[in-house]
Amino acid sequence: MMQKPSSTHRRERVSDAVSGGTSRRSLLTGLLAAGVLMTTRALAAKPATQSVVDITGRSVRIHTPVSRILLGDGTLAYALALLRPDDPFQGVVAWGDNFRAADLDSYRAYQRQFPHIDQIPRFSGKTVDAIGGEQAIALKPDIVVLNLSSAGAATTSGLLRLLEQAGIPVVFVDFRTRMFANTGRSMQILGEVFGRVARAADFLRFRQQQIDRVIQPLKLLTTRPLVMVERAAGLYDDCCLTYGDGNFGELVAVAGGRNLGTQLLPGTFGALSPEKVIHADPDVVLVTGANWSLYSPGGDWVNLGPGADAQEGHARLQRLMQRPAYRTLRAVREQQVYAIWHPFYDNPYYFIALQRVAKWLHPELFAALDPEATFRELHERFLPVPYQSGYWLSLKETVV
Repeated sequence: MMQKPSSTHRRERVSDAVSGGTSRRSLLTGLLAAGVLMTTRALAAKPATQSVVDITGRSVRIHTPVSRILLGDGTLAYALALLRPDDPFQGVVAWGDNFRAADLDSYRAYQRQFPHIDQIPRFSGKTVDAIGGEQAIALKPDIVVLNLSSAGAATTSGLLRLLEQAGIPVVFVDFRTRMFANTGRSMQILGEVFGRVARAADFLRFRQQQIDRVIQPLKLLTTRPLVMVERAAGLYDDCCLTYGDGNFGELVAVAGGRNLGTQLLPGTFGALSPEKVIHADPDVVLVTGANWSLYSPGGDWVNLGPGADAQEGHARLQRLMQRPAYRTLRAVREQQVYAIWHPFYDNPYYFIALQRVAKWLHPELFAALDPEATFRELHERFLPVPYQSGYWLSLKETVV
């Protein structure tokens, strides 16, 4: 059961002890002075308001400074860490459990630095459907931050209406559906909400510089390999979840590849049958992975993330390529098979994955590009936890 932090309001008491010799004028002067003082304090205590236009185009009125935050998706922690490295999770009154469950190694890295994150109430489930309206209101947040992908569920479930009726502002951001188009504006929105506009701008300048290091050389590209991306490989029994025209599918295209899912799926997310993968015979296979031991302890997913065991991950990647969809592919025979950290798909760091995928697809063109050095610099400049390797693997690299 969630515990609501209590707040203490201090009231100052004005003495009314007036000596019998005080004149009426002195008394009135004192009362007027006290009234002015009380009014000034009341005005100073009244929070300021500002309008923020969220990623859906809604103009949302918020009270600042924001001190109580409800995160509808736990993975929004990645953005908070960029903006508020002193203590990213201060004031978070509740969040989705998927930061911990979908990326346990990163959660533990932040847990070591900020032990109090274990005390933040978590709601189960991976979507906004898990948040009850009454439960959210009882937490008295100053703001609720939701992903754009949750907008439909928040509307149909009545959550958005309930929160608005309770006077609780809801702001939508997007790091997932259209990562290239919406990440910049989403970081600006959060910078406005948390009073970190300059820091958001600093990060976005760094991000654009790193994206340009990929985009500029690709202008002369003449060939683009066909890439099959399997989403969360080994987490589920069936193959093959993938991406269409969006998210990692979009990232593959910007990195100089042709995404198979874009050709065969109508939306951003979907699944391809093993037969379709075999028939397409892609040039490259890319799978996503993370530490999903809380989701599927016995699964054959590739454990990736800070400090992940490369030898174990390599063995798992080899086993995944023995499934019917892959074992006869040319990409597997030629060892054009790679694994990358799944959480790149819904956080502002996706440009690191862009560099890594571009280098895999066009190694000669990007021989001088070092994605690991870029990720290390991101940590040193913007994040409160030290960098650890373990975010990607190649089937062709021997791990000892």
